[in-house]
Amino acid sequence: MHTILIVEDEKVIRNALERLLTRNGYQVVSTGSVDEAEATDLDSFDLIISDLRLPGRPGTALMSLVSDVPVLIMTSYSSLKSAVDAMRQGAVDYISKPFNHDEMLTTVAHIIQEHSSKKGQVSPRQHPAPTPSSVIEKDDSATSQEGSTIIGSCEAIRHLFTQIQKVAPTDTTVLILGESGTGKELVAKDIHQHSPRKNGPLISVNCAAIPDTLIESELFGHEKGAFTGATTRREGLVEAANGGTLFLDEIGELPMEAQARLLRLLQEKEVRRVGAVNVIKVNVRVIAATHRNLKVMSETGQFRQDLYYRLNVVSLRLPPLRERQDDIMMLAQFFLVRYCEKMAQRPKRFSAASEQLIRAYPWPGNVRELENAIERAVILSDSDVITDTELGIELALVPPGVLTALPILPNVLANEDESGDMEESLEDYFHRFVLENQENMTETELAQKLGISRKNLWERRKRFNIPRKKGLSK
Repeated sequence: MHTILIVEDEKVIRNALERLLTRNGYQVVSTGSVDEAEATDLDSFDLIISDLRLPGRPGTALMSLVSDVPVLIMTSYSSLKSAVDAMRQGAVDYISKPFNHDEMLTTVAHIIQEHSSKKGQVSPRQHPAPTPSSVIEKDDSATSQEGSTIIGSCEAIRHLFTQIQKVAPTDTTVLILGESGTGKELVAKDIHQHSPRKNGPLISVNCAAIPDTLIESELFGHEKGAFTGATTRREGLVEAANGGTLFLDEIGELPMEAQARLLRLLQEKEVRRVGAVNVIKVNVRVIAATHRNLKVMSETGQFRQDLYYRLNVVSLRLPPLRERQDDIMMLAQFFLVRYCEKMAQRPKRFSAASEQLIRAYPWPGNVRELENAIERAVILSDSDVITDTELGIELALVPPGVLTALPILPNVLANEDESGDMEESLEDYFHRFVLENQENMTETELAQKLGISRKNLWERRKRFNIPRKKGLSK
């Protein structure tokens, strides 16, 4: 049985975490501070879970008191900078509070299993390994199952990952369905990396990016003289993927002629180059992806029905980001850390208002749009706080009720001092902002800049006794 030390000063959280871990087969010891923890035999534990902020010394002090025990730091979303600092000081990982039970259990199981493997031990799985929730490429700052290109914890993606684990070891054709920007190619990479073909090539082809007149030659190759401009024999991408995986993105855009050749590949595992007489046997696994409804297309004659059934042996659906509310801030935090490090900037954090907007925005471009927004914000931000303006979110797509409930947005949140206290009150800021800008802005522009409705702006003017300038346009 694995032994875990909990260091948490809040009794309610400490007791709840102790009960959770005990019910799931762990032996637990709990303390309320680093000083209390130091009185125990720290090196005897398999894992230490500690809050970041504790009375006396912070939780990061534990890392200097142990020789080879992983320390998991608990922190809040608003303390991302501290969490990153903790990782740099040697914490094995951090988990955001409030956390759900599955998230904690999967994180704990993963850390203990990985640490035991490093020590050459066989560690029985206490709980299912952490499953990814967001389809984003893994880097050193990500928390994911070892060897996976995807990370996260949302229920829909956990189900997806279970399906991936089942289908990856097989040679079955897979069809990945999902909107643009959800990360279909990364799922294909994950399937390939967890398959017996992982040492073979993974060839990715965007069917929509190749002209119809060239797609057959690109995929299946051609013989010299097969068409004007074919001056030499050329191997196709299918042959290049021999022994590995061929990923066909946007398969719904494949022309009918190429569809017939692809059907032959799936049925007979052979290809014939354009202009050739002989066929070539190939050992290729096909994974396809599309954002279109192939079933409807096959019924209306836009896609070969026999090819659709050949491709749709196992279909995996990637949910859009708007259906994964539990993952949105996790992804945002992940990208924030990634781009701060990539651009060699100090760690940044989101303001309360920008967090609300990130959660409320529908993200029609999905994970790709979120990543672009965070990258842009890191570039444009002049402070340690990411505001809504720097995110560049289209407010017209945010529910009006969210906007009117937001705190005053733009710069007041960037004026927090090191301790998090405001240098001026919201009332003072509102008063100053309106007086300084009302001669140059309409009421609509003022309201948009403040992140509130025109009605809310009028009510605040009345409450704070700020009259409008005469002659201002609406």
